[in-house]
Amino acid sequence: QVQVMESGGGLVQAGGSLRLSCAVSGRRSSINVVAWHRQAPGKQRELVASIVGGGTTNYADSVKDRFAISRDYAKNTVYLQMNNLKPEDTAAYYCRSVVGGIDFWGQGTQVTVSS
Repeated sequence: QVQVMESGGGLVQAGGSLRLSCAVSGRRSSINVVAWHRQAPGKQRELVASIVGGGTTNYADSVKDRFAISRDYAKNTVYLQMNNLKPEDTAAYYCRSVVGGIDFWGQGTQVTVSS
């Protein structure tokens, strides 16, 4: 059984920083991709950043140079460091882990950026 759990969300002022964590339990040797997505009210869920097993990362244009995704293999945890946050980054952030070709999603963590 694979479980995905996010943490680290909160309220921050514009220009501030937050670090989100995504802990993945179960079948760690089969985890291929871990990605962060976000969904703002009234908008579609969008991909923010992803990291594959070899360490290759990918970012949405809107967060490049501000966000950084990283992985701690020993803890089976993926982090999303978010710097210079903007009000438009306000959203629920979800972690997705691909294990054996199957997507597993966390419950999400809210990030609110005040202007």
